[in-house]
Amino acid sequence: MARPFVVEVGNLLRHPGSRRREQVAGPVTGLRVLGTRVPEDGAVKVEVTLEAADDHTVVALGEVTAQWVGECSRCLRPVAGTVRSTVRELFDAPTRIGAKAKGSTEGDEDIYPLSGDQADLEPLARDAILLALPQAPLCADDCAGLCPVCGADRNVADCGCDTVVRDERWAALDSLKVGESASPEHHSQEHQNQEQQNQDHQN
Repeated sequence: MARPFVVEVGNLLRHPGSRRREQVAGPVTGLRVLGTRVPEDGAVKVEVTLEAADDHTVVALGEVTAQWVGECSRCLRPVAGTVRSTVRELFDAPTRIGAKAKGSTEGDEDIYPLSGDQADLEPLARDAILLALPQAPLCADDCAGLCPVCGADRNVADCGCDTVVRDERWAALDSLKVGESASPEHHSQEHQNQEQQNQDHQN
């Protein structure tokens, strides 16, 4: 079975400080997050520079890219795009990884195991793409989305639905506010009527 992401690093390890450019590509299954996925037959591309830090450690520095598809999180239209992720990772002998992980001072790099004189770049590519895939993609930054009342696409036309959310528990207070918002003329007329009633009572 072809393993397009496996590269030879034995010659690098025998010459610490040496480096080599690698470009590999192939399908990676299971690349899916909440809102997007990489098609099963889509190619994930890895372009990295491999450098031997010493006789047992290889540093991979470069970029991983892939095409993704999904649905707009607002209007559910199909969307697609390209995800790019910069990587800087370490490959080391499996027997050394556990010791290096404890109190590591190597920075933020993950450490992937070497298999003899080979480095498998697929786990690196998988991790990079899963972390970079958009979870709530949009067809456009100003997408108006679907009407929550009738489900119409508001990017196409305004359906006219009333989408204001009201809490019935405040209905009595709303009515009170309506009463309080009567015009000044109305309040003035009420005051005059009250004064006239007081004068009539005195007479």
